[in-house]
Amino acid sequence: MERYPVPERVRNRAYINSEGYYQERYRYSIENNEDFWENLAYSKLKWINPFSKVKSEKSSRGLYSWFLDGKINACYNCVDRHLEERGYQTAIIWEGNEPDEVRSISYYELHQDICRLANALKRKGIRKGDSVAIYMPMIPEAIIAMLACARIGAIHTVIFAGFSSKALAQRVNSANANLLITANEGVRGVKRIPLKEIVDEALSECPQVHSVLVAHRTSSEVKMLSGRDYSLDKLMDTERPYCPCEEMDSEDPLFILYTSGSTGIPKGIMHTTAGYLLYAAVTHQYIFDYHPGDVYACVADLGWITGHSYVVYGPLANGASTLMFESLPTYPDPGRYWDMVERHKVNIFYTSPTALRNLNKHGDLWVNSYDRSSLRVLGSVGEPIDQETWKWYHEIVGEGRCAVVDTWWQTECGGIMMSPLPGVSENKPGSVHHPFFGIEPIILDEDGKALLGNDVHGELVIRQSWPGIARSIYGDHRRFIELYCKTHPGLFYTGDGVYRDKDGYYWVTGRIDDVLNVSGHRIGSGEIENALTQHPACVESSVIGVPDPIKGQGIYAFVILKESDSDRGDITSELKGYVCNIIGPFAKPDNIIIVPELPKTRSGKIMRRLLRHIATCNLDGVGDLSTLNNPDAIKEIASIFNNSEQLLDVMN
Repeated sequence: MERYPVPERVRNRAYINSEGYYQERYRYSIENNEDFWENLAYSKLKWINPFSKVKSEKSSRGLYSWFLDGKINACYNCVDRHLEERGYQTAIIWEGNEPDEVRSISYYELHQDICRLANALKRKGIRKGDSVAIYMPMIPEAIIAMLACARIGAIHTVIFAGFSSKALAQRVNSANANLLITANEGVRGVKRIPLKEIVDEALSECPQVHSVLVAHRTSSEVKMLSGRDYSLDKLMDTERPYCPCEEMDSEDPLFILYTSGSTGIPKGIMHTTAGYLLYAAVTHQYIFDYHPGDVYACVADLGWITGHSYVVYGPLANGASTLMFESLPTYPDPGRYWDMVERHKVNIFYTSPTALRNLNKHGDLWVNSYDRSSLRVLGSVGEPIDQETWKWYHEIVGEGRCAVVDTWWQTECGGIMMSPLPGVSENKPGSVHHPFFGIEPIILDEDGKALLGNDVHGELVIRQSWPGIARSIYGDHRRFIELYCKTHPGLFYTGDGVYRDKDGYYWVTGRIDDVLNVSGHRIGSGEIENALTQHPACVESSVIGVPDPIKGQGIYAFVILKESDSDRGDITSELKGYVCNIIGPFAKPDNIIIVPELPKTRSGKIMRRLLRHIATCNLDGVGDLSTLNNPDAIKEIASIFNNSEQLLDVMN
């Protein structure tokens, strides 16, 4: 395996600059876990009242609590406490859809805008513990809305602005939100997204929503329902730029964020205030080697956990200048990221393997046309990065002189769990290296036994809790226990496979359940199947993920039609559009295969692993077929992919 040494430029500035120092600190964080996190909690955060106990956990019941009885406010820690020293420092750099659309917002300006919106929310009846839905484009008002909620103790739920009206309504109702913040339109490249129209359609199914606050991203006029809809700008203009922070308990909910489940029902992952904020801040500082004065750019959307932790809460808690990006990496051309790096003198850049693969295919000229000498740390997030893309990122984008941090974590984790640390050890392309401080990964075999030593494959679980761990699924704690705590009692179940190589480096191999990772977006196969079967022509469906050179995983849907619709030539396009309408364009199947029946076990479960093997034309390791109830179904599907003869050999 090819290795890449730590660039001296990075090592000389790193907080942790040797393998020995990392191992020493890591060992202390595991063996003296409470002392480790207590010291960080008091050094990194400002408390209204100190906590009485570091942590309490009863993992079998999914009960995790950190910094018990402590009183704190997340907005104060992200904004107010920085005003004296860096009030006029840039807090948010907004890079709009067009390269010349740029706004710089100081901590002082951010504080005033948050206070105005917080007062507007209170005037609309929002109080501590209420839920507020945010369905917005990537504009500064979205961050202002999140922090205004945190300031007054409201629970925000940011809903990705690519979701359809049906998906939006489902999440608004699940969170029991009674106020929604949106914009008239969203802008992405040459497209305009009619956000307010989508909201109006969704709210026909959300009678509890009494107020909608509408920001104006464009000049387009939209319908405003009297008594429900209000101009966000006009409301804020009339409010005082001062609003006291609500005193929050450490374990009070901060936000709900919906992520897909294999059952098709989205999970409202709930994170609480103090532990989440600390973990986001500490991981941001150490993993990205953030130093005061750095310009930090995470180009993730706020609708996903990466946007929460590494566009908003982590960077702002550390007093950073954080860049938020509205546009597309290829608009107006494939040099957009690197043009942005040059103009803003970005030091730390964090993006997804999907975006990098897409840019790589356009060639090196777009990268080399811009000055990237300011870059010091390059990050990757969302899915495992392939080795060729890693090398391109390191050698071409970073010119071989930047640290590359390939990070692994999940919505449920709150922050990065495994990653290289700049300055510590040699890089192996595609490896997430070692666990972060306080994180103890365990690899289990098929019988649930821990695999010791190196060169082992298995299920990835975590032995003890950490401050950023999710506390529940909102409104359904029993489901939280079933998904994360029951599979291996006493251990947190991640659902990912992992390999620890002969040198002790970790390689996350992807999902072992039926959640797909498409362009960094997690989407449940069950959610797509549910959308398909709502179509009147569809009897049953099964959805799988297949390797895709750009998106990481593509979506294949196997569909059984009603007999009366079996000869319709336009049905596949219609079904794809149906999924877009119910979930959103990012969930559209790449390929829909019409089949007479699906392979099932004798107990009636669809054998998705067989579909994956056939669709990828890889019949090695098909495994035991003794429970297959209808082998003829598989033969027919295999004939579509021209590998039926090979399958017959395997089955015989």
